[in-house]
Amino acid sequence: MNSEITVKNNIFDEVKKEKKPIHLVLIATKPDIIKLAPLIIELKKENEFVLTVHSGQHFDWNLSGGLEEEFGLSPDINLNVRGMLFEQQAQIIERLGKVLFKMKKLNKRIIPYILGDTTTAVAGGIASFANLLGTVHVEAGLRTMTPPKKRFFELLSNFDAEEFYFKLREASGWKKGSYEPYPEQFDTRAAAPSAGLHFSPTPLNKKHLLDEGYDAERIVTVGNPVSDAIDLVEKKGKESNVFEMFPLLEEGEWIRFCIHRRENVSSLHRFSSLIEAIEKLVNRGEKILLVSLGATEKALNDFGLKKKIEKMSKSNKNFIYSPVWPYYRDAIAVMKKCSAVATDSGSIQEETNILGVPGIVLRFNSDRPEAVFAGSNTLAPPINAEIVEKIVREVVENKKLNKQMRKTQKLYGKNVCKKIVKNAKEVSAKEGLFELFEQQRLGLTKLDFWKKGETQW
Repeated sequence: MNSEITVKNNIFDEVKKEKKPIHLVLIATKPDIIKLAPLIIELKKENEFVLTVHSGQHFDWNLSGGLEEEFGLSPDINLNVRGMLFEQQAQIIERLGKVLFKMKKLNKRIIPYILGDTTTAVAGGIASFANLLGTVHVEAGLRTMTPPKKRFFELLSNFDAEEFYFKLREASGWKKGSYEPYPEQFDTRAAAPSAGLHFSPTPLNKKHLLDEGYDAERIVTVGNPVSDAIDLVEKKGKESNVFEMFPLLEEGEWIRFCIHRRENVSSLHRFSSLIEAIEKLVNRGEKILLVSLGATEKALNDFGLKKKIEKMSKSNKNFIYSPVWPYYRDAIAVMKKCSAVATDSGSIQEETNILGVPGIVLRFNSDRPEAVFAGSNTLAPPINAEIVEKIVREVVENKKLNKQMRKTQKLYGKNVCKKIVKNAKEVSAKEGLFELFEQQRLGLTKLDFWKKGETQW
């Protein structure tokens, strides 16, 4: 094995002895761990043989270690990738590729699972495909959609924020094709061809995949496993200690902000507009919680805004500035008490819908547009601070609108991982996750005259 790869003692001896298929679940980022933890737990509950492979992409306690402890995960293999985006991709392809190749040489049936729109999804897909293995793509079909251009220019004059909310709910005129968020939109589209089985969260995701030519029989709409993750932390009943760290949060009615998408944090205009909007809201007396990630911190420092934020935090009781918390239960406990959540995240758009908390998407578009169409979320594009502030205030202060957003349809299902495991086992039992060559696709290999056997590459 590659010297950079960390492997649990005797894990390949266990693989060699195992007669069942190897369910290899690839995790990397914080959302990966949250969403795939319930899948790993469900596979083990079904008495399947599971290997958890961590890319090492998110390696610190707040982003990875705390969640592993919370969900009882202990990765069997760590690829320990580091470096720039292109270096991480190359390392995952090479290192995971070697792991898969070694398992294939042991004549094992391998079922790799990748999630959503991460670097690990696309690189894991390539490593699998290069080993003639189809992946199970969980959270497949995420495609960004953008409203008509005129919607943004209407905001430059004296617009009505409630009217803007209702106009966005009209799906007609929204278009695909944006490369925001970067690199996630590339990742999810580039991961899709590696999949032998696509598990789409919603019917809209399935439609995207059908439009792109993927086989309808290999696309199953199951919901999003984040709903299972929320159920898990709530059923565990372990109390969050976040309110001990920040007693004021327990009062509720906070507006939670997080800003970390590359297109926001790499643009001085976009990022400073969002920070200025936060400042305006704080000065008006709104209670603001800013959860800062690594990308947020880099932007604050690079654009010279760090001191402003620190000063605001020290001089305003209604402004809390915090690093991301290590436990998922803390994030969920706080969100449930919020009057609204303003975010450029992908997964949080799902969480707001599930929890019944109004979501404000700090972007020009959404990769979860179904939640905007349903009405649980809306957009606040970072054109300028005044537009963002006005939309946030409308969502919070317009009680009728706030209530309506809370009561919209829940889109992301229940018992999602049970459905994933059931379907994955059924498909892999009767046929390969994908059939690469035409004799397989046509079913000729199943006829009596077809000579059995093949060589390995």
